[in-house]
Amino acid sequence: MEVRYSPDPVRFSRMTNQEIRDNFLIETLFKADTIEMVYSDVDRAIIGSAVPADKPLTLSTADELRAEFFCKRRELGVLNAGGEGAIEVDGQSFDMKKLECLYIGRGSREITFSSKNGSEPACFYLLSYPAHKEYPVKHAKIEDALQAHLGSKDTCNERTIYKYIHPDGIESCQLVMGFTEIAKGSVWNTMPPHLHPRRMEAYMYFDISKENRVFHFMGKPDEMRHIVVADKQALVSPSWSIHSGAGTSGYRFCWGMGGENQDFNDMDHLGIDDLK
Repeated sequence: MEVRYSPDPVRFSRMTNQEIRDNFLIETLFKADTIEMVYSDVDRAIIGSAVPADKPLTLSTADELRAEFFCKRRELGVLNAGGEGAIEVDGQSFDMKKLECLYIGRGSREITFSSKNGSEPACFYLLSYPAHKEYPVKHAKIEDALQAHLGSKDTCNERTIYKYIHPDGIESCQLVMGFTEIAKGSVWNTMPPHLHPRRMEAYMYFDISKENRVFHFMGKPDEMRHIVVADKQALVSPSWSIHSGAGTSGYRFCWGMGGENQDFNDMDHLGIDDLK
């Protein structure tokens, strides 16, 4: 498990492009037959992946957690961004098609990931936060998600938000999670951007073709920087940073948050004239 300590906004404004990538971009996810984990000191989030190609993969604890098993004091959200697979939690198996979500609550001991077809393996994206209460394991298909249609063709930000783990959906302690799908012909996932100083956020961009990229914008509104992101790469977005991005083609991204509250709409909206 890699451990990262996030720079503050003062240091961020003085960082080189490579330093920004090294601190906030996660390029090491989704390796075949491997569970990858990055532990962030921002709200103690863990961002990871599991790609069971030739064999099932079992999620184990890590020295950094000082816990008997991974979810002893944590909850875990999983989104499948690849082929069909399955997740077994304490003997209960859940089939996982692409874009389906599984919430795994605190106290779950044995967690195993597998694929239906090793040549087209499942690509499980993992996001975990500390938890103070046990909630039941719950599986959600895409038709179970709460959908919100936002933006317009005129502003190139038409998109659909699919909310899985949230107060009116799958219950959790502090994890909020879902994904956004950019409509054909649109590029922006949020513009104008917003802030929510009460929650950090993690992004995982996927379904980006090899010849395309997403430009993820971050920083304080008057100190913006960008990170060029390829398929199935993730970012740590601290609470002081704006949240926005634009792609050179269509894409999806999984968003997840943890922090002071679970109110998805708790945002401090910005105007175009606030950005520099």
